[in-house]
Amino acid sequence: MTDLSKYRNIGIFAHVDAGKTTTTERILALTGKIHKIGEVHDGESTTDFMEQEAERGITIQSAATTCYWKEHRFNIIDTPGHVDFTVEVYRSLKVLDGGVGVFCASGGVEPQSETNWRYANESAVSRIIYVNKLDRVGGDFYKVVDQVKNVLGATPLVMVLPIGIESDFVGLCDLLTRKAWIWDDSGQPENYTIEDIPADMVEDVELYRSQLIETAVEQDDELMMAYLEGEEPSMEDIKRCIRKGTINLDFFPTYCGTAFKNKGVQLLLDAVVDYLPSPTEVPAQPEVDAEGNETGEFATVTADGPLRSLAFKIMDDKFGALTFTRIYSGVINKGDTVLNSFTGKTERVGRIVEMHANDRTELDQARAGDIVALVGLKNTQTGHTLCDPKKPATLEPMVFPEPVISIAVAPKDKANAEKLGVAIGKMVAEDPSFYVETDEDSGETILKGMGELHLDIKVDILKRTHGVEVEVGQPQVAYRESITKVLEDSYTHKKQSGGSGQFAKIDYTIEPLPEDAENNFEFESKVVGGNVPREYWPAVEKGFKMSMEKGVLAGFPMTGMKVTLKDGGFHAVDSSAIAFEIASKAAYRQSVPKAGAQLLEPVMKLDVFTPEDHMGDVIGDLNRRRGMIKAQEAASTGVRIKAEAALSEMFGYIGDLRTMTSGRGQFSMEFSHYAPCPKNVADEVIAKALEEKK
Repeated sequence: MTDLSKYRNIGIFAHVDAGKTTTTERILALTGKIHKIGEVHDGESTTDFMEQEAERGITIQSAATTCYWKEHRFNIIDTPGHVDFTVEVYRSLKVLDGGVGVFCASGGVEPQSETNWRYANESAVSRIIYVNKLDRVGGDFYKVVDQVKNVLGATPLVMVLPIGIESDFVGLCDLLTRKAWIWDDSGQPENYTIEDIPADMVEDVELYRSQLIETAVEQDDELMMAYLEGEEPSMEDIKRCIRKGTINLDFFPTYCGTAFKNKGVQLLLDAVVDYLPSPTEVPAQPEVDAEGNETGEFATVTADGPLRSLAFKIMDDKFGALTFTRIYSGVINKGDTVLNSFTGKTERVGRIVEMHANDRTELDQARAGDIVALVGLKNTQTGHTLCDPKKPATLEPMVFPEPVISIAVAPKDKANAEKLGVAIGKMVAEDPSFYVETDEDSGETILKGMGELHLDIKVDILKRTHGVEVEVGQPQVAYRESITKVLEDSYTHKKQSGGSGQFAKIDYTIEPLPEDAENNFEFESKVVGGNVPREYWPAVEKGFKMSMEKGVLAGFPMTGMKVTLKDGGFHAVDSSAIAFEIASKAAYRQSVPKAGAQLLEPVMKLDVFTPEDHMGDVIGDLNRRRGMIKAQEAASTGVRIKAEAALSEMFGYIGDLRTMTSGRGQFSMEFSHYAPCPKNVADEVIAKALEEKK
């Protein structure tokens, strides 16, 4: 019987370039999983196994691996930091029990760290903080601790203090044991000595140690009373309190080091064992019904229960589709038949494999608490629940963001056209934030995604992985349309052509929904007295809702509209559901142009880093791009500018930014909200859209 208390399902997440993959690499080396450390900058790290990842030095898809430390089994997922691939972080956090948030000692809490932290809060994942790259110029542990408090609104529980800064960083003071860990310059993680704390740090250690114990004993009233009376709790009691507070998300044990130089990783691994929860210590996953409402039942983590597992990632490789699955309860055996509660169909598990990046180990069985990949599932997608066919249940599904940018691709010849359909089918199954549709008018294939880099890599994967040569069009912005006025109107649909005709009359109001409305479309009927019989109300709703797929200005989807059916009329013989649906579609075309129709554009949240001497050029350029500067913050090696700008103005920005800053500028961008287009921009977009339709 597997001891689940010795399991740790953890994810490593951070802003791009904070050192997540390097930290994962060091963990794998220390635990004996790999014997040669691969570096990200050489394109040789274990978890960045895609060609595109090795070339660009970034993580694109989350990779899973398993290793062992002090008789504990770690299932680790290394996630991407780049904002275009946030969906990978989101779906990984959804199935993990704990996480390590890596922050760069000089960059601090960066925008993607904020987004990932928010996702982790939403998924209620316990975390340890690791401040990495302390050997870097500008590395400041204490500054990052302050930013965690002020920017993330979290409570860091400082567990170690750094000895030396920047190039003089040699080791750590462990506050609990009052001992110093000193590494030599060989770069070997095992070459360290444990010594007494340096004399000049004793005061700081005592100050931070007393803060640590005060915060920890708040988890236990009896210990707190004893501590206030001057009795120091035992090491065992302190660790128990820290574990309890970490699992309750009251605070986050905070460590530091430099993963690249192999200093400080052992203490981080010990902390994962000591403070992060095992699968049995996290709240059980709620089960939901077909509408997504909680049923009150929970998937308790135990191998004895009925099978409950969540497919959180699909990956296609040369052996077929791999379905990464977190098992919450029950057992899966090779050859089992499982029920996909989303599709209502059963699937057969051909093989079960434990992943180490892109290598695999065959298993005969997987149990509650495991993260494995299943081979042979045909119709399972991200977010689907796999369960016991005799005891069906659905776990809480995942919600993915809408794409904001699209490009048109066309195959270069007929041979490529056939391969394109197959390749895109596989890619859509792998990435739920990647959408594909065919333009009915032009017949082009439209790829939609989260940003330029996202689509750039998708085209690259089409060419290299699937061998499909395509021609790529210009990026297109996902505009929306909305209304600004409340309008009361009426429409009568009559058609008489011998035999039974069609008749439907509706009196209605259309109005814009408030910006913070949960739904895109709302329908309400206030008809009394049966002038429009109740059975026709859904047809009216359907007619308006379907019409919203195409706006009246330029054919972009309509958003944020409420329709209230006030009154109307029907004919005992000639009225039907289809007549009322036709009436509401015509009513939409009649009324929306009169209700102040307007064009909306996606506005992006920007975080731009620039050396100080180029700040004027960067701000001037952002103003030209209709950017709104929200804040400026001094960073250790330059300035961080927070701004908002329309997506349509941001194409090719990275090239311009690098030119302005002699290659030293960086930026990240994520979708913020939709806002009305200025009139001159709207006129141009509408004219172009109408021209393309001709």
